[in-house]
Amino acid sequence: MVFNTKSEKSIYIYKTDMGLTNMVNQDILLEKLRSILLERVSLENIPEPVWKRTAALNTWGTNAVEGSTISWEDAQRLLIDGKGVPDKPVRDIMETIQHERAFRSLPELRGTPLDLKRILQLHESVFRGILHDAGQWRRANVRVRGTAFTPPRMEKVLAELEVYEQEYRKRDVAGDGVFRLGAWMHFEFERIHPFTDGNGRVGRLLLNLHFLNHNWPPIHVLPRHRDSYLHALNAGARGDLSLLERFLNLLMGASLVDLLHQLGTSEDELMDLKDISKFVLYGPKYLALRCQQGAIPAVKTGREWQTSRRVLDLYSKLVARK
Repeated sequence: MVFNTKSEKSIYIYKTDMGLTNMVNQDILLEKLRSILLERVSLENIPEPVWKRTAALNTWGTNAVEGSTISWEDAQRLLIDGKGVPDKPVRDIMETIQHERAFRSLPELRGTPLDLKRILQLHESVFRGILHDAGQWRRANVRVRGTAFTPPRMEKVLAELEVYEQEYRKRDVAGDGVFRLGAWMHFEFERIHPFTDGNGRVGRLLLNLHFLNHNWPPIHVLPRHRDSYLHALNAGARGDLSLLERFLNLLMGASLVDLLHQLGTSEDELMDLKDISKFVLYGPKYLALRCQQGAIPAVKTGREWQTSRRVLDLYSKLVARK
């Protein structure tokens, strides 16, 4: 087949590719990227400057989706530079500092059970001195704005959590896939909503401990993900966890390419799509679409997607294999 432009060729590849199991097998691509990362450094030995930035990014994102006024620039100033930020609510500053400490403690907790004691400890770590009931199960009924599910009444919380703990352990031992199990555990935790406040942040810390326990790096829910995140949770309320599983895949792809950019070789350097398209068969529009869909692991800076030559090389090989 003859193509007049690179764009025409990209569109043809896209249409052909979409007919092949809908998307390139993300699991294979993510596994390859994870293997490359772990060849460079084990998760417990990530250099301090990289882990510090990772903790700051995670903390800013998880608080921002809950309405914190701390910007990414503020978070870097507080958590990386160790400086103060003026004219910000004390609560927002305390939540930023205490969440970052809780997140940075996660590698030390690797291999420990994801049980009710751990959940209470994480909540207390983040909200000590902020919430009057930090580290305590809720004693009131709650509703969750923007979601399609209603949490159980307060008297049923502990019983449902005990079932949750047992079911997670059962599924984990049975060998449920990491992302499939992650989607289930995160939705169920948010559905139960065991605290009066802070459920989202503790649920995401718990999810990242799950990933670390399975030798995957942490993921980051950022403000631009909020609508997709809530949409995936609402789909879970209708019995469909596939959207949340794909959402976690997309976030893991971003986390892997970001870490490889900092820890890998020149092949892992993040580049704008316009620049990187010079080295591959695909045009920038096609690449942007596939990044948006999560088929190509990438990060978004402002309005621009970035990925690496290594990612596109692996992606191209998977497409060719099909």
